[in-house]
Amino acid sequence: MGLGAIDLNLLVALEALLEEKNVTHAGSRLSISQSAMSGSLARLRRHFNDELLVRVGRDYELTSLAEQLLPVVRASLHKAEEALSLTRRFDPADSDQQFSVVMSDYVMTVLVEPLLRTLAQEAPGIRLDVHPIVDGRPESESHLRCHDLMVVPLGFHLPGVSEAVMRDRFVCIVDPDNPRLAKGRLALRDLAEMPHAASAFGKQLTHADRQLETLGITPRVQVSAPGFTTLPFLVGGTDLVALVPELLARHYAGFARCVAVPTPFPEVPLVEAMHWHHNRHADPAHRWLRETVRRVAGSLGGAHGPSGAETAEPTGPGLPRLTTAS
Repeated sequence: MGLGAIDLNLLVALEALLEEKNVTHAGSRLSISQSAMSGSLARLRRHFNDELLVRVGRDYELTSLAEQLLPVVRASLHKAEEALSLTRRFDPADSDQQFSVVMSDYVMTVLVEPLLRTLAQEAPGIRLDVHPIVDGRPESESHLRCHDLMVVPLGFHLPGVSEAVMRDRFVCIVDPDNPRLAKGRLALRDLAEMPHAASAFGKQLTHADRQLETLGITPRVQVSAPGFTTLPFLVGGTDLVALVPELLARHYAGFARCVAVPTPFPEVPLVEAMHWHHNRHADPAHRWLRETVRRVAGSLGGAHGPSGAETAEPTGPGLPRLTTAS
């Protein structure tokens, strides 16, 4: 059967149906009515002589043929996007395009400000809509498709395309008058005995949490907060300890009453990656967005640059003090 025998718009509907596994959600994603999407599903079922979606309990699952079709349809639409983008031009200086980006609270804190400064100089009409990660867990295909970029730690195993853009490491933060500090250091025994202020990311553990688990330490969590950004303020004036990314600790220098010291165990890397749906990969505007985020993230001067190469340590013993408050 030739291409002229089928409406190629059905490929877009087919991808949405197979990814969402739900007629209503697929219609919402494509901004068409449920009845119109049901009509598209009926046509697709006739064309393939297969149910494609079958009800199992209250949900739908893909048939065997649908499982085989999904990667082929994705690849086909990706190639179509590439072909259409070859004649599309994008000038950031004159554009008023709006980009939707999902970030953790930590990435928002350390990346958004320098990113906005860059946009003000190079693309003053560009608008960013920044969204938090909900419940510490980004959703899969559907959620990724709704946004231009998601900048989250490696390990979420999102579909689509990804690229590491930020490398950091965990440090311990405590009140500067904490009696357990010995020459600007904490011992493993201290982490086992001290009360902790911990970041909560749903059921996900941070890399530092996993390292403590490996060492046989179960933190005595006295207070938890959603994300990292409030932890420096919880530690000040208490006997609490918290594990946070070093770039975040530096960012709060002068604002929170705490000091940052090295972890008393081998360095725990934190790698943030940007993820995007494959159908945006060839778009010139999206290419520019990715390059800009890559460039700004690489300029942050964390413990590691984008390539993983070591950068210069702060001057003086240990890590930088966040405040000199008495």
